[in-house]
Amino acid sequence: MSLLLQNVSKSYGSVKALKDISVSLKKGEVVGLLGPNGAGKSSLMKILTGYYKEWEGKISFETLDLKGDLQSIQKQVGYLPENNPLYNEMYVIEYLKYVGGLHKLKNPPFKEILEKTGLVEHQSHKIQTLSKGYRQRVGLAAALIHDPQLLILDEPTTGLDPNQLVAIRKLIRELGKDKTVLLSTHILQEVDALCDRVIIINKGEIVLDQALEAIRNKQEQIIEVSFDYRIELVALEKLPNVKKVINTHDFDYELQINSTQDMRPAVFDFAHDNGLKIHNLQLKNESLEQLFKKLTSA
Repeated sequence: MSLLLQNVSKSYGSVKALKDISVSLKKGEVVGLLGPNGAGKSSLMKILTGYYKEWEGKISFETLDLKGDLQSIQKQVGYLPENNPLYNEMYVIEYLKYVGGLHKLKNPPFKEILEKTGLVEHQSHKIQTLSKGYRQRVGLAAALIHDPQLLILDEPTTGLDPNQLVAIRKLIRELGKDKTVLLSTHILQEVDALCDRVIIINKGEIVLDQALEAIRNKQEQIIEVSFDYRIELVALEKLPNVKKVINTHDFDYELQINSTQDMRPAVFDFAHDNGLKIHNLQLKNESLEQLFKKLTSA
């Protein structure tokens, strides 16, 4: 589903939270929505979900208009809010049947959704017994039960441990292959790991809308990696295109790479060949951090 926003504005009294926002989102892309507190991210998401009905401008989902076809559009939108409200006393499958009933689905794809979100073995568990990571999966399953074309995720990885992060990131990337995913986060590393494109909002205005690849091509690549043992720097320095290695803390290392090619697979292979476990592996986008600070500073 393509989504088009044209001159969208939202005011709270004399305070203008959004100022003539114009942007388009396409099917098959994961878009990161960044901005400091109070920038307008939440207002934008609440407009897209239909929670806010008083706003100016035009929003189109394919041929549908948000103001005139709200209910039709809401059937195509899945939303995972930041606090992920769930009925903890319910069993997983019971909750999904409840959500399917709210959508008035005749044949909800429970088996497919449980498999996609990795909840098959937990479907008979009470939600209150699940870890934070699995509760996030339940929230995603509920957001997906009606097969939406637009998926809006508000801070989907907050509070997850490294293992849970990897699983949720993988799931979101898979979902982004055939849906439009808008992901709001305060964590720049999440944008690096998940998104094809980044939109930065500041004081109600879009100050950056750019493909992440284009931003990466302008930067020096830095990889942050944590192993379960201390490694000699010289061993890491022998990896392809490594310019410099810094032992930042205990088993944590920063690799400065003289290449725009993503070298994380080479680091993963190094760990595998040397019998090491990786606790954390991420691309540090210095240019994105610098852009964010520059564009959102007072």
